[in-house]
Order: sequence, then structure tokens, then C-alpha cells
Amino acid sequence: MANKKQTKVKLHVKVGDTVKVISGDEKGNTGKVVKTFPLEQRALVEGLNKVKKHIRATNERAGGIIEKEASIHVSNLMLVDAEGVASKVKMEIQDGKKVRISKKSNQAI
Repeated sequence: MANKKQTKVKLHVKVGDTVKVISGDEKGNTGKVVKTFPLEQRALVEGLNKVKKHIRATNERAGGIIEKEASIHVSNLMLVDAEGVASKVKMEIQDGKKVRISKKSNQAI
């Protein structure tokens, strides 16, 4: 596994998108993408996939157990369009720019 070259992969979700989880423990829930990790093909969704993390006490903060969001694989996420419907995405060129189009509603996202 050492020296394995990783390339950046283009994801179908971007920061700020509203997504719906289609499989896993959080199935059916929606949230906003906070951060993406293209090399791992994962995204951090606000308020979903919470895990408990044990924190050691330091001079600045007390120790204890905190809850934070963990990343979700992008294959388990589906983009939600303006109407609130989760659908697949296709790319079209409009006015010289690439635009993401919802396949269910045929509207730009």
C-alpha cells in the first residue's frame, strides 16, 4: 500500500449542497455538506453520522466525551434539488458553463 499514488476524484456533491442519505444508519435523513474529502470520496454532512470521541484534558480544555460528525461515503449520498426531491444529477452546458441538472425535475441545481 505504500507509495500508492492517489488522484483527486471529482465528486457529484459540493460544499453547501443539501443531500439525502440513501443507505446506512442515517438512511432517509437530509443535511448540508460541510466539507468534502475527494481523495477518500467522502463528505462531512452537518448533523448526521455522529460519533463519540474521547478527548484528553489539556490546559485549555477539560477532558471528556464529545459528539462530532463523521464522514459519509459519497455513494451513500444523493443530491436534493430546489423542490426537495432527491435525484441523480446530469451535467449540461448552458451559456458556456457546466450546470448540474436534476434528472427528476430537469431543473438546474
